[in-house]
This record gives sequence, structure tokens and C-alpha cells, in this order.
Amino acid sequence: MTQRSVEIEAADGICPVALSIPAGEGPWPAVVMFPDAGGMRDTIRQMGEQLSSLGYVVLVPDFYYRNGPYDPIDMRTAFSTKETADKIMGMMRGYTTDMVVRDAGAFVDYLDSLPEKKPGGVGTTGYCMGGRLSLITAANLGERIAAAASFHGGNLAKADDPDSPHHKASAIKAAVYVAGAIEDQSFTGEQKDLLEKSLSEAEVIHTIETYQAHHGFAVPDNPSYDAAAAERHWKAMEQFFGSVLGL
Repeated sequence: MTQRSVEIEAADGICPVALSIPAGEGPWPAVVMFPDAGGMRDTIRQMGEQLSSLGYVVLVPDFYYRNGPYDPIDMRTAFSTKETADKIMGMMRGYTTDMVVRDAGAFVDYLDSLPEKKPGGVGTTGYCMGGRLSLITAANLGERIAAAASFHGGNLAKADDPDSPHHKASAIKAAVYVAGAIEDQSFTGEQKDLLEKSLSEAEVIHTIETYQAHHGFAVPDNPSYDAAAAERHWKAMEQFFGSVLGL
């Protein structure tokens, strides 16, 4: 398996991505892995490599590319001061749904151009903020997305948010897997119920689970990282993508 840095001509400029391709004979199914609010950094690159080792072409985008170069964010201390917290929140809020959709189209176009990619729809997955991006992508790219996963994703079903992905459940053609966290104010029990209702009414194949771990459980540089829950997430993702995308 090799991972290389690639620059993609995206909607509003050049987006750096980490691209991982499995060793051996392809072609392989492809997955876009959306980082959490911390954006691109070594931990996320390593997670992309780990997913690729299961037999997937994996693209991890630096979706903050419009902000220009920025220092890697240490999620262990990112919210410990107002200055760093405000910086991250500003970057998050600046990444609008329209930007997400335009970028995602460019990412899938790029994957479709690769000879190593298996023909057909791609998968998406993501963490925290990235979990929401994964479902937004599925809700806007139709049949181009075959499987969409979210791990401790936030704001997946907010009734008063016009950009909440649950509003476009009927447009989702992908199978969906959502793993929530306990005591997570960004994805409450109320949101879980609304997402379940929306996906069911839209006849979307889906699974929604709650892991007994806190928000951020799957990403190693988060203070709330939980090794057991993270291992469960890898097994769940392997089973989910394997059953939908096939190997």
C-alpha cells in the first residue's frame, strides 16, 4: 500500500488530498474519508492508510484548502483556549454546504479517473464534522455514493437547520451506517430518532447505533479516544463497506 499527496482541482482552488491505494491487483472500491474539525494532519492520514489496507482506494481531503496553509491542529489541546477554539470554529462555520457539495463532486470525479478504482459508486465516511459531511455528500450526489458512514457525527438531524442532511433523506441512494456517542449534545437522542424516522420514511437502507463511548471515540488524537470503541468502528466499517461496495 502506498499513500501519496495529490492536488485536485476543486471548486474554488487546489485541494490537497492524501491518496492511499492498496498493494496488489486492483481495481478496488473507493472511499472518501472526511476528517473531523481538526482537518488534515498525521492522525487522519494514518487512518486513511488503515482503511486502505482493508482493500480500498482512500481519498482524505484537506477541505480547509480555501483558508490557505495552516499549522496542523493538535486536537488534544485544540479547545483548551478561546483563541484556538475560535480559530477552529471559524474554519468549521466557513465551510458551507454548497462548498461541501462542490468539493465532493470534484473528489468523486478524481476517483472515477483512477485506473485503480473499481467502477461504480464510491463510499464516504467521516468523523465528528466529517460524519455530517459524509451524509451531506450522499444526500447531494445521488447514485454516485453507494455507501455513507458517520462516526460520532454531529448535527445529522436538526429540524431547524435547513442544511441538515435528514431533510434530503429521499435523495439518498446510498446505504447508511451511523455510529453515535453517548452524552453527545451534537447528536442527541432526539436527533437520532428524527434521523431514524427520516431514513425509514425515505426507504433508505440504514443502521444507527450508539457506542458506549464519548464524542471523538474513533480518532486517536482526540482526548476522548476510546480504543475499544475505535476497534469496533474499524470492524463495523469493514463489514459495512465490504457488504455494500464489495471486494
